[in-house]
Amino acid sequence: MNKIISQSCSRLLMACLVSFMCVNLAGAAAVKGPAPNFTLKSMSGKNLKLSEMAGNVVLINFWASWCGPCREEMPYLNALHKKYAPLGFTVLGVNVEEQLDGAMGFLSNVPVDFPILLDSKNKVSKQYKVVAMPTTVVVDRDGNMRYLHEGYKPGDEKKYRQMVKKLVRE
Repeated sequence: MNKIISQSCSRLLMACLVSFMCVNLAGAAAVKGPAPNFTLKSMSGKNLKLSEMAGNVVLINFWASWCGPCREEMPYLNALHKKYAPLGFTVLGVNVEEQLDGAMGFLSNVPVDFPILLDSKNKVSKQYKVVAMPTTVVVDRDGNMRYLHEGYKPGDEKKYRQMVKKLVRE
């Protein structure tokens, strides 16, 4: 009986931790300073370096396939990417999972047109001080961080669109 209670408590604790990591904080804040440069391998096998994207507005989205809000916002990020790419904008999806299987499974059902980068050792996540899933950082054409958004709830895609529209016009 104690073993069953212990297992139930462990599962509850794990569910709470996952929920905490996948919070719907949905708070956007203006941030300043240069975006930390990084190089990550993409799912296509090529390395991508943030500094090579200078001159473009870049939305960096840290996500995981086990995060419900991450999965929910992915189609909106893809639509944003498609709409504003001709104006010098791109989305970079940074998957933070150690194993690639979950991301591949999700993306086979919900394909995206933007690069998916692999941060399996969470080096870049640590550089950006990611504490919630998803976390979105918007970088201006000069390589400076301008917005930080933690969590996701329906309607947040409108905030992303406003941020992007403002920055592609600058």
